Amino acid sequence: MIKSVFIGCGAYLPERSVSNDELAAKVDTSDDWIVARTGISNRHIAADGEMTSDLAFAAAVEALASAGMAAGELDLIVLATATPDETFPATATQVQARLGVAGIPAFDVQAVCSGFVYALAVADNFIKAGQARNVLVIGAETFSRILDWEDRTTCVLFGDGAGAVVLRAETSPSGTSPASDQRGIMSTHLHADGRHHDMLYVDGGPSSTGTAGFLRMRGREVFRHAVSNLTSVVAEALAANDLSPDAIDWLVPHQANKRIIDHTARKLKLPSEKVILTVAEHGNTSAASVPLALNEAVTDGRIKQGDVILMEAMGGGFTWGAVLARW
Repeated sequence: MIKSVFIGCGAYLPERSVSNDELAAKVDTSDDWIVARTGISNRHIAADGEMTSDLAFAAAVEALASAGMAAGELDLIVLATATPDETFPATATQVQARLGVAGIPAFDVQAVCSGFVYALAVADNFIKAGQARNVLVIGAETFSRILDWEDRTTCVLFGDGAGAVVLRAETSPSGTSPASDQRGIMSTHLHADGRHHDMLYVDGGPSSTGTAGFLRMRGREVFRHAVSNLTSVVAEALAANDLSPDAIDWLVPHQANKRIIDHTARKLKLPSEKVILTVAEHGNTSAASVPLALNEAVTDGRIKQGDVILMEAMGGGFTWGAVLARW
């Protein structure tokens, strides 16, 4: 059996940190209002001229160092983003060029906030099919570039950042422990429902308006669908592996809103001590949020080798999914 094993992770946050109080000086909001509704206190904003590929490259370099792997050993790069440097080429190819690994496949995955989960599933399937051995998976966003900074209901929610992991194919010899006890990705679960487009979208694009546009969201409807869909996909992942919620050592959720995360954890009867939360300092970084949270928990020692982790996310589209793995 071939499994995709996590061997390294990395992250990058832009230098500039923007507090709620700083935003309150520009739009009609307050620290109390933002914290009570979202749990967010700060977010990082990319500098002028700092692009998604810059963030992604920095996270990639750190992940490769963590893995003890040279870029030349990579077979594939998959980059999740909804805010590419350009309409084309893929931002992944810009990272590839800077890493100096011309020739290997490199492409973007666009599933908005679910992007990193989708990218992990793609990478895992490449590995299981025997088409790649070492894969760099990145989630990177500069959402600040598509925010309407006069819309207090959305501009306070998002931030910029990037996170990355390195996956390596490992073959389990016969006669070893059961697959469920071995390190690596145990299963991936992806879903989408395009009927809900108008609840979370960007009102622009090269084919529609010729402009980048701004993010638009119906917060209450998104909240309701998020709790329902995330609870369902987590249950699906557990059932597929014949596990109960008690088997989860760490839930690493998309960091969209603390209330969504809390509601989902309560529905799953997971104690707050098992939930990785970074939304307070990062805000919603879309496809970067799961790998940023994962990297923080690995770096500070909470997530240890052998721990069962469940990553989940929902984004515009709607798209949603989960990845169950043993670190």
